[in-house]
Amino acid sequence: MNPFCDAAMQGGSDAGAGVGPVWRPPPGKRGVFLHRRLVASGPSGVRVRRLGGSRAGEIRITRFLRNPAVTIAEMVATAAAGTAARAAGRHVLAIQDTTTVRGEAKGRGIALHPVIAVDAVEGTLLGLIAAAFFARAGGQRAQRHERGFAEKESRRWLDGAARAAGLASAAQITVVADREGDIYEDFAYKPQGVEVLIRAGQDRALADGTRLFATAATLAEAGRMSIELPAAPGRRARTATLALRFCRVAIARPVSRKHGAELAALPDSVELTFVEAREIDPPADVPAAHWRLLTTHNVADAADARRIVGFYRERWTIEQLFRTLKTHGFDVEALRLAPGGPFEKLVAASLIAAVTVLQLVRERDGAARRPLADAFDPEDQPVLERVSTSLEGKTARQKNPHPRNSLAFAAWVIARLGGWTGYYGKPGPVVMLHGLVQFHAIKHGWTLHNV
Repeated sequence: MNPFCDAAMQGGSDAGAGVGPVWRPPPGKRGVFLHRRLVASGPSGVRVRRLGGSRAGEIRITRFLRNPAVTIAEMVATAAAGTAARAAGRHVLAIQDTTTVRGEAKGRGIALHPVIAVDAVEGTLLGLIAAAFFARAGGQRAQRHERGFAEKESRRWLDGAARAAGLASAAQITVVADREGDIYEDFAYKPQGVEVLIRAGQDRALADGTRLFATAATLAEAGRMSIELPAAPGRRARTATLALRFCRVAIARPVSRKHGAELAALPDSVELTFVEAREIDPPADVPAAHWRLLTTHNVADAADARRIVGFYRERWTIEQLFRTLKTHGFDVEALRLAPGGPFEKLVAASLIAAVTVLQLVRERDGAARRPLADAFDPEDQPVLERVSTSLEGKTARQKNPHPRNSLAFAAWVIARLGGWTGYYGKPGPVVMLHGLVQFHAIKHGWTLHNV
């Protein structure tokens, strides 16, 4: 059993369960101990037996996960509190999306909808804002016009924006979503003080009787920008040149719904800015990059349009998070836990741990100068420093170039432990996860040696 989480394990036990004295952690702390055990479990997947480290540990974790006093809301709230502190004074991109997690014992699966905070200027992953689970039942799409907005799954996008609005210390908040989030209510009912940026998912009717995409086709080019498109399934990484166009539009209220009173309560139209970015001369064998974006931000010139496209491109962070959580990291879909609480709790804890992995990836160059405390405890620093010294070579490129109290310093150590040589490429999520496994093994030995 890992000594730094023994007490917390006992805290998750039921009284009289025979697993040692019952220790009750303070409010907001239940479940946080799983963070370290999860990053220490490695890229071969999350397993309760492996997390426990022994049969007794497995029983403790199982009881912990089934303890009604341990809630997903509390786990997420604790993580979100740290995010809020890091968001102070910043322009935050609150990026939200949905993924389905299909555990081996779950059949259809559970949908997970997280909201993460990314610094709009530096690209720093600040942490988790919110996360919600919901079960997807078959046949709901056919009935979508029969149900009110409050009863629909699509309500999650507006709920995510509301949670993002709770970052009161942030200087500015922009909620970012992909095409699935293109819902009229998301624009009409956006929280006060929050801006919205959503990729258009439908050719909307405009208040003047025209259509959105036809209007976009008439726009003159306002400028261009070059971007690096990362590799994706079926697509190689490449540099793309985008032509930019923008204009103000008034999207009309939908007319095809059956809930008359609810529909009538919506405004007749919503004023937005439309920004289009279309790739010029793409390779012959791949489709052109083409983004149609709707936003409540004002866009006055090409520089503003570039900024909006840049904000949308940060949505890639949440795709990385999902891959780290699933196939390229914790492999939560291999979990055999039954539905009804434990499965969702362990996925939520894995999500928080996956955020830590990506924080290291985003700060590997030290550009944002984030402190070590973003992802590590004070007692981790001497271990990191000692490991860093052991990994450094004689040449300048083999030295850790970052300040000792910085997150970049830790990222260099973790990446080296994960197999990065310091010479070729940049370490990604899988390398960081491998490195964290090694670090926690080293720290375990360090702790035992210094007890």
